[in-house]
Amino acid sequence: MNKLIEKASAIPVPDAVPVISVAPVTLAAPDRGIDLELRVSAPITGDNLPVIVLSHGHGPSLYLPSLDGYGPVARFWAAHGFVVIQPTHLNAKIYALGPDAPGAPLFWRSRVEDMSLILDRLDEIEAQVPIVAGRIDREKIAAVGHSMGGQTVGMILGAGLIDPDGVAPPVTLRDARYKAGVLLAAPGNGGDSLSEFARENYAALNPDFSTMTTPTLVVVGDEDDNPHLTTRGAEWHTDPYTNGPGAQAMLTLFGGRHGLGGIAGYDAKETDDEDPERLATTQRMVCAWLRSVLYPGDPAWSEARMALAQNAESLGRVDEK
Repeated sequence: MNKLIEKASAIPVPDAVPVISVAPVTLAAPDRGIDLELRVSAPITGDNLPVIVLSHGHGPSLYLPSLDGYGPVARFWAAHGFVVIQPTHLNAKIYALGPDAPGAPLFWRSRVEDMSLILDRLDEIEAQVPIVAGRIDREKIAAVGHSMGGQTVGMILGAGLIDPDGVAPPVTLRDARYKAGVLLAAPGNGGDSLSEFARENYAALNPDFSTMTTPTLVVVGDEDDNPHLTTRGAEWHTDPYTNGPGAQAMLTLFGGRHGLGGIAGYDAKETDDEDPERLATTQRMVCAWLRSVLYPGDPAWSEARMALAQNAESLGRVDEK
């Protein structure tokens, strides 16, 4: 039992079971330039398991933005009944792809294509990871992404990418096999919402959330201010909820910054607000929301909301449309 967690422990989740994690799982991808490497984590028991494909961010650490990061959430969700698949996207620092590489620096299109490639190749993944063979429910698949991974997930759920020059129509790459998604500290609107630096260097930060129709939970920290990217402060990260018709709920974590309590790793650079209670709140609320949206009638989300409300002054709040 983690004695650092008190109030958040009241948010109910199923009993945890031991987890097996296998990496690297490699999918040949000649058109990608580098084969797609994955980590697959799963509970040792259970059948018809739902799937989370977890998209990492574009953070400052060398290894956390890869299949080797996000252990605090990947292991938690696997221990509570999900198969968690973590791709290493081309923006990972371990690949050392320079600024002249096609798609650099964010590799936004390749990232979204990775998410679909994984579902195309589930048979291969099961063959390489026998512990999950025959145990995956392929109708219960969700996408979760942090930071730049949030934009990746937003696009797989239907959000478009607007040409900043207004020359071409928005790019859309929705994959309907994903039945739900969670955006963790995702970028907000582009255009005038961006800093001068972001406008000059990150043209991909120009989403159109009006077409994001897949059921979505948006998670934000009310102190997540990124002046190098936006002039609007922490409010910027609420845009997917405000403008996305599929964004059904938003969890605001009080005191939360971009790390949302420490989702990317323990004691790490990305953990700009390491807080066990905030991390546990993120872990548990996301788990509950996915259970209820993937399995209509499951009371996990309503029960989690009630538990959060009892500690709302210190932990956070939920808004719903």
